[in-house]
Amino acid sequence: MIKIAMIEDDVELAIVLTEYLKQFNIEVTNYEEPFLALSSLKLTNYDLIILDLTLPRMDGLDVCKAIVKDFDIPIIISSARSDITDKVTALQLGADDYLPKPYDPRELEIRIKTILRRFNHSNVQDEIKNKAFLLDCEKKEITKNSKYVKLTAAEFEVLSLLIKRDGFVISREDIFDNSDLLNQDYEGSGSLAVIINRIRQKIEDNPKEPKYLHTIRGMGYKFHNE
Repeated sequence: MIKIAMIEDDVELAIVLTEYLKQFNIEVTNYEEPFLALSSLKLTNYDLIILDLTLPRMDGLDVCKAIVKDFDIPIIISSARSDITDKVTALQLGADDYLPKPYDPRELEIRIKTILRRFNHSNVQDEIKNKAFLLDCEKKEITKNSKYVKLTAAEFEVLSLLIKRDGFVISREDIFDNSDLLNQDYEGSGSLAVIINRIRQKIEDNPKEPKYLHTIRGMGYKFHNE
């Protein structure tokens, strides 16, 4: 059982996420009060924290800072705050991921497992035994069948996002929104389509008939990590 502490003052959202994640062997304990949550971390060993930024009595960024200071535990920021400064600050403080609201609970479940795999969590190791691609965010490396895939910075950024959201369609806009290197005016030889094609040349046995990186017409791209 994966044990998660959620710090979220939206009780209805917390209930929805708790019920959804339960089916994946993920147990969630929600704390509406950040000070209570910080106290509980000293008493209970959690595998991961889901942290809202807009909280009563204490800003979520301050909570994140306090957690990173005293505990070695991965943090996913779950917030409706869209200011890029909040996202950058949270990641600089030590958060492992930033998931803007609203989002599909399925995406949260995948991000949880992706982060726990990175932390070598024993409860999720069996799930990646047969995966062709492994992402090491700390080393900024991607391997296919244990062989290093040589990528440019932009290619790594795009492919790592697709791997994190394995099985989900990612729109062009979503890729730009989650990229530090790309923007909507990124055209010419550096266009997203060109980057996708270059990635296919490096990871597909037959780039013209891709097995892993698929274009979903009118929607975006989907990665399937077999």
